[in-house]
This record gives sequence, structure tokens and C-alpha cells, in this order.
Amino acid sequence: MGGPTPASAAHRDQGRRDAAGFAPIGAYGVIGDGRTAALVAADGAIDWMCLPELSGPSIFAALLDPACGGAFELAPRGRFTTGQRYLPDTNVLETTFTTADGVVRVTDALTLQEGRLLPWVELARRIEGVAGRVTLDVRVRPTFDYARRPARWRAERGRAVASDSAGTVAVLTDGDDLQIDGDRVSATLPIDAGASRLLCLVGVVDEPLVFPHLDQVVTRIGRTAEFWRQRASAMRYDGPYRDAVVRSGLALQLLIAQSSGAIAAAVTMGLPERLGGTANFDYRYQWVRDASFILDAFIGLGFQAQAHASFTALQRATNHTHPRLQPMFRLDGSPRLPDRTLDLRGYRDSRPVLVGNGAAGQLQLGTFGDLLDTTWRYVRDGHLLDGRTARRVADVADLVTALWTCHDSGIWELRGAQRAYTNSKMACWLALDRAVTLAGEHHVPPARAGVWRAERERIRAFVEDRCWSRRRNSYTFHADTDELDASVLLSARMGYPSSTVRVRGTIDAVRAELGSGPFVYRYGGARTKEGAFLACSFWLVEALALADRTDEAVELMDALVSVGSDVGLLSEEIDPTDGTLLGNYPQGLSHLALINAALVLERARGAA
Repeated sequence: MGGPTPASAAHRDQGRRDAAGFAPIGAYGVIGDGRTAALVAADGAIDWMCLPELSGPSIFAALLDPACGGAFELAPRGRFTTGQRYLPDTNVLETTFTTADGVVRVTDALTLQEGRLLPWVELARRIEGVAGRVTLDVRVRPTFDYARRPARWRAERGRAVASDSAGTVAVLTDGDDLQIDGDRVSATLPIDAGASRLLCLVGVVDEPLVFPHLDQVVTRIGRTAEFWRQRASAMRYDGPYRDAVVRSGLALQLLIAQSSGAIAAAVTMGLPERLGGTANFDYRYQWVRDASFILDAFIGLGFQAQAHASFTALQRATNHTHPRLQPMFRLDGSPRLPDRTLDLRGYRDSRPVLVGNGAAGQLQLGTFGDLLDTTWRYVRDGHLLDGRTARRVADVADLVTALWTCHDSGIWELRGAQRAYTNSKMACWLALDRAVTLAGEHHVPPARAGVWRAERERIRAFVEDRCWSRRRNSYTFHADTDELDASVLLSARMGYPSSTVRVRGTIDAVRAELGSGPFVYRYGGARTKEGAFLACSFWLVEALALADRTDEAVELMDALVSVGSDVGLLSEEIDPTDGTLLGNYPQGLSHLALINAALVLERARGAA
């Protein structure tokens, strides 16, 4: 049976922030509305939020600089402990504060209107007295454009309003407690048992500002929770890891841009792969790499409409650079990503803090395999390509025949280290294999299928000859080396035609050298540079299941579903020594890998 999933947190002391004011990455819950998202710390502070969308400029950035980044703080006076959980099967977050004098509960949501986006961003915080009397201190201190400009508040019709070229925000409450003091709005709220209060932050960009009726805001909190429950109940999975799969599915919903169907790699930017390190990238974009995982997960969960929307968003984005591909695109499909360094302290002094992602300009051959595999999975689910998309598939396959011999930056986007990466070559094999299959089924023009087939076999011969280590009994990191790489585990899900002996040898070699308990590092030497990469652990589950080692796969999966944050969210990486979460958060690839591992295990058990 599956291991426990952390649906709610144990009580935690407010002192978990360090002396500089940074909270652990795993101490955050995340709320969102399909447009933007907010990170809510266990102590009640909202330390990250962008306006008007995930990839827009921040208005709260204390996550990256507690001193000047800005936050929406809400906490009892004096000492307290907290417990945080999601309302069951929702993306509505509940934080319970316990003090010597009483207990209060705060419900946080980015609200929706009947499951659709409101014309404005609406962050609702409902406070309810549970026992005794608790006095809460509230301080709202936004900063516009990644903390480049502090807010300047003014009173408008009894509300606090701050405007800037980057947007307008307002704070509303159901009382007259708000006080304006320069760059902040504050309030003192005594809450008795049975009483309730409401705080609401409204944000717009280049639009008139709306002051919503607060009774309607309260109604929307409840209906937003019900919308998420409906989404959870629609997930077509009822196996032993249901709690973890549903939480991962809901986490992915927070990364989907409702306007386009594109899915971001993460909510955040700048969170380090190693504390104090320089690998602090911006992940608020859509990656071609993740596309086949997304289609697999959404199709497996029964989200056909979402699978179609995400596939269409990917096609629109890649059309901008056709037939060449870049690794990532903006959520609106634009290939142009910003590129600048921010004057922020960085999470626990991890600098530089970058907006944009320089890997957008890399050659990553794996993206071609990802794109054509995604197309094949879409067609396999019963859909039909239009003529233009079919011709573009053929164009991409032709380009792969010309490019596959090139060195590239690989799946791990290593700066300044272009090589003949094994995973990249396998992905080129995958691209041509999918093109041959689609041509054979008359989904794409078949005129060049013979060339694709011949070149596919050349790639396989290269991999088997140059990317296999007899000494390590494993596929390698790149050609002509004995170094190892966990991404070669993906050959099993690709359907790459390796022998059983080579598949099993690779699994064992990767576990022995790159494993640390249930966790797996990306490649040889990564232990000294970063944490273990969580997706790799779930790829190992898949590889074990597909190699008919189901008992081992189940044992590993049982260990993995109980890691992550206290509310069940996964980051990009983890420190195997103490469970500290590292990297951007929540990380879509980690959650996608969990879902797909659970689905593969379910099929393996059914076939046993």
C-alpha cells in the first residue's frame, strides 16, 4: 500500500524563520486562480505574489528579500504555533494559530467566479475565532516591479489604495481598522471565539479598480473551494496513492494559465538549487521538455479538455520558431524572455536573482523528441491533427535528421558544456520513431518516412556503441565516458529498444552511484553542487515498474509520497541529509513525475 501523504502540518513554532527573516521553502502553502499565485508561509505571511500573472512583476517578494521585498503579514501577537493544511481536495489554504489566549483560523484563497477568472485579482483572507480571544497584527507592505518601487498608499472611499505603472492594489476590510503609514497599511484585529473578519486585496494592471462587495467575496471563497473539489473528484485515479496524486493534480492546476492553457514549470523564480549558490533560475515559463509528461498525466487523469488546451498552447508557442525549437516560451507563447538581474538579496543570500532564463537560447536536442512524443500521445488518445500541424511534424523530423549529430546543452541545460549527451541522442531517436509511427498511420505526410527510419537506426547504433559503458554496465551521461546520468532512465518511458540486460544494468548503476536513500541526483558530481532532483526518483519508479521490478518500484514509491512540504507540495530538489526542499516551488515536473509514476505502477500491478 502507499505511504502516508502529508495532508496537514504538524504544529510549528513561528521561530522557523532564520535571523534574516527567511522561511524554509517547505514552510509555504500555495494558492492560485489560474492566472497568478501566492506563497503563504506557516506564520501567515504572504511572501510571494506577482501581478497580474505568474510571470509578471512581483508585488510581494519577501521570499527573495525579507527586508525590502514586501509581504502581506498576518499573525497573532506574542508566541504562537501554527498548523497548515489545504481544505480537503482544494487549493484553498487554512492556517490555524494557537496562542496562550486562544485559537484563530485563517482561510486564504485567490478567488474565482463560478470557476472562471474574475476581471481583477482577488486575494481573500477570512479570519475566524475558534477559542478564547486572539489579537492579530496585520501589515500589508507591497513593492512594485520586483521591489524596485515601494507602494505609496492613499485613502479612497474608506479603502487603502496604492498605484504604480506596474499596477494598482487596494486593501479592503469589513471594519474601520486600517491605518495608512507611508509604504504600509496596518491593522490590529482582536478576534473572539465565534467572530469572523475579512481582509481582501484587489489588484489590476492597466484597468479601472473594482471595490468588490465583501459579502460576495466571502461567498466566492466557498465557491472557489467547491470548484477545486469538483476538479479533484474528476481525476480518474483511485489507486493507493490517491492523496498524493490529487494533491499533485491540484498543484498543477495552479501552474496552468487559464488564458492560454500553457503550464508554467513553477510559481517562483530565484530559489536556489544549493543554498548560497548561483543556480537560481526563473521557472515561470512553459518548457517543451515537460510537454509529454503533461499530456501523459492529464490523459491518465481524464482531463481531456486540459490536455487539448495545453497541447494547443505548446503548438502555438513552437510555431514562433518553427522548425527550430527553443527549450522554453512565455506563457502567452512568445519566444522572447526578459533577461535582467535584480538588486535583491536572494533567498538565503543565493545570488544572482535573475528575471528570464538564459537557457532559452540553448540548443537542446531533447526538445524535438519531447515535441513529437507529445504529438504522438495526443493522437494516440484519439485526436486528429490538422493539416498544418501534420506538415510541421514532418518539418521537425527532417530537421532532426540534420541536427542529431550535433553536440547540445542536454536536458539539464548545463551552461558552457555542450556534448553528445546520451539522453539527447535517445530523444532524437524518439522524435524520428514517433514521426515514422505517425506517418505509418497517415497522420503526417509519409514521403520522408524512409529517411526518418534509416536515420533513426543510425542514432540507435550510435547510442549502443558510443553511449554504453561496459565497465559500468550502464548507459552513460554522454558519448565516450563512464560518467552516469539519471535522465537515461527515461529510455524506458520512451520505448527506446534496449535489451533487458542493459535496462536492468542502467537502473542498478544509477541507483548505486546517484542514489541517496529514495532520492537520486541528476548526474555524476551533482552531489557537491545541488540537492537530489525529485523528478529523477519518480523516473526510477517508472523504470523499475517497466522493467517488471514492481515490488522495488512500490517500495520506492511508498517512501517518496511522504516527502515534500507539510501540505504535500514538491520542489525541484531536496537535500537527502535533512529533507530540506531546494529549488523553485511548487515544481511542475516533480508533480508530473509523481502522477505518471503512480499511473505506470497502477498499470504494472494490473498486468501482474
